[in-house]
Amino acid sequence: MPSYRIGRINDDIKRELASMIPTLKDPRVHGLISITRVDTTTDLRYCRVYVSALDKDDMGSVIKGLKSAAGYLRRELGHRMSLRYTPELQFFADDSIDRGAKLIKMMEDLHTEDE
Repeated sequence: MPSYRIGRINDDIKRELASMIPTLKDPRVHGLISITRVDTTTDLRYCRVYVSALDKDDMGSVIKGLKSAAGYLRRELGHRMSLRYTPELQFFADDSIDRGAKLIKMMEDLHTEDE
């Protein structure tokens, strides 16, 4: 299967999940939640969804809420997309935004030390 097709499927899954997550009724899934990346296996059996939340303190409960709603999200994803297999969703916390901000701060500190 060509990699550009997997890329398109990843983008479609990301878009659909982003539209479904705000409709969840689980109280653990609240606040500003964004999907940063989606990685689907080539056989379309598993999909790793990386999630970032504005409130970093509640990230563990957000992930637990998403994992408990994974069956519902998978079923809705199957209805919205025409794929032979609807992948099993696995949710992970993504801290790449925090690492990027920390790296930028370190670079700025080095720049100010040079001056």
